[in-house]
Amino acid sequence: MKIFKYIVVSIIILVLLVYFLFKSMVLSPPVVDNKIKTELPPVVKYDSSLLVCKDSWLHTAKGGIYELYVTGDPYEMGLKNGLLTKELAFKQEIHFVDFIRSVVPSETTLNYLRYFITLFNKDLDEYILLDYRKEIYGISEFAADEFDFIGEKYHRILNYHAAHDIGHTLQNMNLVNCTAFGVQNEYTTDSSLYIGRNLDFSAGDAFAKNKIVVFCKPSKGYAFAYVSWGAMIGVLSGMNEYGLTITLNSAKSGIPLSAKAPVSLVARDVLQNAKTINEAFYIIKGYETFVSESFLVGTDIDNKVVVIEKSLETTALYESNESKLVLTNHFQSEELKDTELNKQAIDEGCSKYRMELTHELIDNNDSINHLKMVDILRNKNGKGGDDIGIGNEMAINQLICHHSVVFNPSKRLMWVSAFPYQENFFLAYDLNVVFSDTFDVRKNSIIIDSLEIPASDFYKTGKLDKIRDYRSQLDTLRKYINLNISLPNDFIESMLQINPNDFTGYYLAGLYYKSRNKKTKALSFFKKALDCEFPRKVDKQVVLDAINNLGEFK
Repeated sequence: MKIFKYIVVSIIILVLLVYFLFKSMVLSPPVVDNKIKTELPPVVKYDSSLLVCKDSWLHTAKGGIYELYVTGDPYEMGLKNGLLTKELAFKQEIHFVDFIRSVVPSETTLNYLRYFITLFNKDLDEYILLDYRKEIYGISEFAADEFDFIGEKYHRILNYHAAHDIGHTLQNMNLVNCTAFGVQNEYTTDSSLYIGRNLDFSAGDAFAKNKIVVFCKPSKGYAFAYVSWGAMIGVLSGMNEYGLTITLNSAKSGIPLSAKAPVSLVARDVLQNAKTINEAFYIIKGYETFVSESFLVGTDIDNKVVVIEKSLETTALYESNESKLVLTNHFQSEELKDTELNKQAIDEGCSKYRMELTHELIDNNDSINHLKMVDILRNKNGKGGDDIGIGNEMAINQLICHHSVVFNPSKRLMWVSAFPYQENFFLAYDLNVVFSDTFDVRKNSIIIDSLEIPASDFYKTGKLDKIRDYRSQLDTLRKYINLNISLPNDFIESMLQINPNDFTGYYLAGLYYKSRNKKTKALSFFKKALDCEFPRKVDKQVVLDAINNLGEFK
């Protein structure tokens, strides 16, 4: 009885300690002049596509792209952003939470994950510049009440900026497989520098539908543009008024013990405050980050593109000795290329394959311009044009990307893809026009219609719809396997005909027939899976393990 009481008292004390520990970890908003919130004029709706707040505005473009222009000091920019995009931010938060629930359906696990993130990010604000905390606070003033169960508004919007890094850490690099490259001189039509990238980070199609092209004219620093979503001020792909571009590609990381600076906010600092590669390097070097990352930086002033690589301990510069540079998901510099983590990433994954494939496609194209840049970014095949299964992570285009973008720094041009993925049209923007003192959004469009890149034939002919049906059928197959329910006789065969070189379909078919006690048929599908291309060693090993397990299967 005494032992029981001791255990009960110990549990109560532990619970109280944990409670007060987490309560004390709630990050306090920065001190700002709150009077400005009441001084903001109401949003004026000029037409069905344009909202204006003072000198800032939100325009609805075609293809699910929104254009946001904000100016002012940090807190003011945040307020205007939050006010103009609060409905979009609300939708994004719904989609993001739904995505997390789909990945972690257990409420108990979600609660543990929430506590882990709170503990992990307890000092997050110490690594974020005050100006960015003020801007995030301004946005959070208009955050939805519906998600207060996750956390206090400022706290959760701040933490969302570390979502990429947390996911990177927990998934240990299986979350994203991005590809980026730059070409110039003999590779391009006019010798100028072109840079392209696919952001192959997917939180689901719903999350990717309403992307925002943000144009910022801050009171301090340079004007800049970047591709984003509601409530996100961090940069994953962007260009500033001096023609400096920056994009992010993740690399294999060690395991950190606490939060540091989110890499998207490091990139934001570069975009807002650098115009040369040297300036970008010293900004990035000055940060502590808790994931390894490669920053692809191109500039008009330097007329070249480089990779600034950052591990948890080292910052290094990689330059190509050719007029082309390719970046996937491993380090290339002398300082970092031979580290154990990097060699492991190359050996176990498909980063090296995608790099070699991208070089092959560049070399096979004569006189590259913005159109051919997009052709490369849309390529769904393997080396030599092999069909490796549509959606394979070995391909440059895996049909999962949040956005695809092309930059021409010398002309300040950027092209941004409309949903879905990179298959729909690309809208063209001229930063010289957007940031000119004479531009008036009520009279002029910021889109350069003559430079729009049309949708792909794959999209226009309905082939993309078939692949999306295929993915839906894979989800159905997984569900039926888990529930041990029979499928119609022709379901699997018709599904596999859509994407006949994708190992995933054959592997799941094998699991299904194993669950139906049909060992011979299960084995035949597992063997068909082995004839396909696997992006990672672990993927092939899963199939081999399934075959070996059949020997014990009764």
